[in-house]
Amino acid sequence: MKKRVFAGIRATGRLHLGNYLGAVKGMLQLQDNPQYEALYMVADVHTITTPYNVQGLRINRREAIVDYLAAGLDPKKSILFLQAQVPEHAELAFYFGSVTTIARMQHLPTFKDKVKQYPHDVTMALLNYPLLMAADILLYKAGLVPVGIDQEPHLEVAREIARKMNQEYGMNFPEPVRFATKGSYIPSLNGEGKMSKTVEGSFINLTDSVDVIRKKVRSVPTATTSGGEMNPGVKTLFAFADLFIPNELNKYKKEYENGTLQFVTLKDAIADAIYKDLQPFQEKRNEIIKNQEYIDQVIKEGAEKARSIASQTVMEVKEKMGLS
Repeated sequence: MKKRVFAGIRATGRLHLGNYLGAVKGMLQLQDNPQYEALYMVADVHTITTPYNVQGLRINRREAIVDYLAAGLDPKKSILFLQAQVPEHAELAFYFGSVTTIARMQHLPTFKDKVKQYPHDVTMALLNYPLLMAADILLYKAGLVPVGIDQEPHLEVAREIARKMNQEYGMNFPEPVRFATKGSYIPSLNGEGKMSKTVEGSFINLTDSVDVIRKKVRSVPTATTSGGEMNPGVKTLFAFADLFIPNELNKYKKEYENGTLQFVTLKDAIADAIYKDLQPFQEKRNEIIKNQEYIDQVIKEGAEKARSIASQTVMEVKEKMGLS
């Protein structure tokens, strides 16, 4: 039997370079591998667990589907869908709440971090975020989840819930594990951590023009002169050089070491290479957005395919719990 893989991305904006190279390329490999059945979700319900713009969400969740398609995800090979169009996610999360304590949710480091970030918006939705994530995965009985190490605490909650549901109600949920796909770590443009769309000035959108990309790459903090120990910004710049202009990397490193490197020259070479890599995506995206009926069809059919699996799981859970 095929191994079922589930992945979701929050609908907080268009895909950026870090999403594409760090996650989407791995997703493409999975959809083309006959060993796997892949479900890729736009997590619009997760988006409302923290403050958000309503109209922005309406736009972003659709744009995320378009980005998925432009990046090469194929609705004939993978199930692409919007979380809110599969109400079983929220229903199953509520049932999972009956086997999960408040103390367990409050103990999660991710919850504590969000409380610091949004001290005036600590809602039940935020507290129950890991329950919804567990429901996302277990609803499809997916055993493999391609996420970063930062999501491991949430996956542990999903495993705990799977064990409790199996022990108390005789379910057969798998205990999902983190599944590493081949992807690149893309550093933030500000020189700290990885590229993230929640950090302003950190990312390059896949739809950015060459001028915008040049402006963003030029903003990477470097130094007034080259040579000596590299600061975080310079290390970031050379990480991008290694990814996008590997054949020129040694030349620029030698220039840096002997103090002759003009940072703007290196930055522009990187920016031009990034834009060249993104051109096929942008061209495909421009074609897709001309056909709104096709996008509607992908969203509709994706929801139908996801619900055909999800409804069976919820029906089974309700029966085991005495609710049907």
